[in-house]
Amino acid sequence: MCNSSDSLRVIPSDWLGPLDLAAAFGRQPETLEVDLGSGKGRFLLARAARHPHVSYLGIDCVLPRILRVEREARHRQLSNIRLIYVEARYAVSYLLLPRSVATYYLFFSDPWPKRRQHRHRLFDGRFLDALDRTLIPGGAVHVATDHLDYFEGIRKIVGKDSRFESVPAFEPLEEERTDFELLFMGRGLPIGRSSFRKHPDA
Repeated sequence: MCNSSDSLRVIPSDWLGPLDLAAAFGRQPETLEVDLGSGKGRFLLARAARHPHVSYLGIDCVLPRILRVEREARHRQLSNIRLIYVEARYAVSYLLLPRSVATYYLFFSDPWPKRRQHRHRLFDGRFLDALDRTLIPGGAVHVATDHLDYFEGIRKIVGKDSRFESVPAFEPLEEERTDFELLFMGRGLPIGRSSFRKHPDA
């Protein structure tokens, strides 16, 4: 695990094994929340500032975004954020330990709108397997998207999986709204929100 004292980036020495988050954060995270596709970091930065005792892992597959969030997190002196440059499905499937994540946030991921592209969408049976493996019992997943067809697809996939149950949809605070959300709200577009959790007795 490579995570120098002046960097918030986590660079695994072994991409086939789980992350050593205790080494990355300098302590064993008591509560770990993961922002899948953290983008420019508006949500992640606001959330981490509001909950300093929670450890946040931001994941994005665009390196300039990671570097931008890192600069801002350091400027704000947010010691509870770590960042990793990797694709979300891979991170959840291979890099996170079983029963280690309390909450996942997945806001405005690529909907791959054309029918021939649907196989690239993040939500499928394999991804739910990875969520189930890494979530603590009762751990939650919060989703938001402007693409209502994708939204309904997510609800159908999760609704058929007995390992999860629906909970009231997460509503971000004003300062936590992502840049994409602000853009879509400004255009008057509807936003689909869904939250579900792993059964507490699982």
